[in-house]
Amino acid sequence: MGQLTPQSRILVATEPVEFRKGIDGLAAVCRTVLAEQPLSGAIFVFRNRSAPALKRLFSDGQGYWWCTKRLAQGRFQGWPRAAGARLPLSARALLVLLWNGLPYQAQMAQDWRQLT
Repeated sequence: MGQLTPQSRILVATEPVEFRKGIDGLAAVCRTVLAEQPLSGAIFVFRNRSAPALKRLFSDGQGYWWCTKRLAQGRFQGWPRAAGARLPLSARALLVLLWNGLPYQAQMAQDWRQLT
């Protein structure tokens, strides 16, 4: 499974994507819309139009990993905007995005894991 490191190459699709697409559909979006090869080792992040969910697509050299995060309540706020179809992000910025702009909750989740 892929890890986020400071050296991770992360590309966020700035426009919403139809989430009924599977892995092959998202790989096609990487090639056609983002102008990137999905097997390049980059982590691709997508959101749907109503923004309660995100999907990450990346390759580990043997195949694809396809991860989904759906919020129990609300929507993802503060989606990055850019002039182009994609926006590079740092690993830290992606973590903040995954925690919906509330990075202190990531610390809370880490503390919870230590209790088990």
